Amino acid sequence: MGLNIEENKKLVEEVLEAYPKKAKKDREKHFQINTEEAQSCGTCALKSNIKSRPGVMTPRGCSYAGSKGVVWGPIKDMVHISHGPIGCGQYSWGTRRNYANGTLGIDNFTAMQITSDFQETDIVFGGDKKLEVIMREIKEMFPLAKGITVQSECPVGLIGDDIEAVSKKMAKELDMPIVPVRCEGFRGVSQSLGHHIANDAIRDFVLGKAELAETGPYDVNIIGDYNIGGDAWASRILLEEMGLRVIAQWSGDGTLNELEIAHKAKLNLIHCHRSMNYMVDHMEKAYDIPWMEYNFFGPSKTYESLRAIAARFDATIQENCEKMIAKHKPAMDAIINKYKPRLENKKVLLMIGGLRSRHTIGAYEDLGMDIVASGYEFAHKDDYERTFPMMKEGTIIMDDPTAYELEELAQKLNVDLVGSGVKEKYVYHKMGVPFRQMHSWDYSGPYHGFDGFKIFAKDMDMTVNSPVWNLIRKKEKAQKEGAGV
Repeated sequence: MGLNIEENKKLVEEVLEAYPKKAKKDREKHFQINTEEAQSCGTCALKSNIKSRPGVMTPRGCSYAGSKGVVWGPIKDMVHISHGPIGCGQYSWGTRRNYANGTLGIDNFTAMQITSDFQETDIVFGGDKKLEVIMREIKEMFPLAKGITVQSECPVGLIGDDIEAVSKKMAKELDMPIVPVRCEGFRGVSQSLGHHIANDAIRDFVLGKAELAETGPYDVNIIGDYNIGGDAWASRILLEEMGLRVIAQWSGDGTLNELEIAHKAKLNLIHCHRSMNYMVDHMEKAYDIPWMEYNFFGPSKTYESLRAIAARFDATIQENCEKMIAKHKPAMDAIINKYKPRLENKKVLLMIGGLRSRHTIGAYEDLGMDIVASGYEFAHKDDYERTFPMMKEGTIIMDDPTAYELEELAQKLNVDLVGSGVKEKYVYHKMGVPFRQMHSWDYSGPYHGFDGFKIFAKDMDMTVNSPVWNLIRKKEKAQKEGAGV
């Protein structure tokens, strides 16, 4: 059953009415109500991947965040230098909960803050010499580090530091791979270009640089899974139980060697299409490796994806797949039977990155929840074309929504749950609206696969049905009445 198309069109118009005429005209292009036509052919009329309007509160990140925070940062046995002032260097801590095996500071550097800490003198005279010193110190302090990346911040590009020349010189001196990544934050309109730049750096400096001693017909890569809360581990368990061998995992809990040998796989399995599609496209053209997108959020999509993956292999893998699904299905049915009565018909508003606004739909729907509005921070047109067929008719679909728009939609739609990022979280807490941080799982997870769905269902129930929200609402109502509002 769809949502009311005309009512939601009118609702969006009401929200945008608060803007000046020119701003309203611009923001209208970033909203579209899902229709039967859009569902059937993925018709996407809304504008995406363009610069945010100055003056609005956008939830987007920058190119540096896309490269350092998403793609390169989780590669655990390399040291990633945030090259520039300490302000952005703060972000170089492992804040996305990219779980990784190993000992921190010995063979795992994901949660460490390595920054060149630019000062005024570096802005005036350049940071090339300082960068060389830092690289020598890294080699001395962390002898088990397999390589270094240089993640450039805005001032580095503005003053023209030659990080490529320094990296080439120091790679020879230190006898280790050093990868310069031109991901200055001002590049592009969002973190999306940072993903692309990071992918290009992997392609140019590390991919195909090593060989795999033994290869087999069941070798696959997990691409674009950042192991948030252990997601990639939960996914890997299923693939290996099915009989496949994961030879590389990009980039959560990933290593330099895995980047170097990934060209030996027989199939690339891509989770986050937006951040790594550039790599799988390249590997298909350069190494003739086919790829497919998969979705392990919720049992319905997990069954569907497992069968689609198995279909790429022989009867043995397909039989293993069916046995595995039959084994796990009773537990999944029990979870749904437990939580669906408590969550059925609850309305959800999602605004997440460039993938999860469509990938998590199945998990919510398995629990009987309704997605009434959904959008992305940095998606491109092809992401929306994939999204429309997954959404119910009448769903509000939005691109790069502002803080104001999200708050108004949440109230006018009377949603029971908002799923978005940490920047939005505390606003909704104060409004008394249940909220889950769907970028890093609110210190929970994993959410992928069968193990993950058990945690996902419990977390959604705990959030939506917590008694604390009524207490906040009662207090807010009393304050308004006391003030005569």
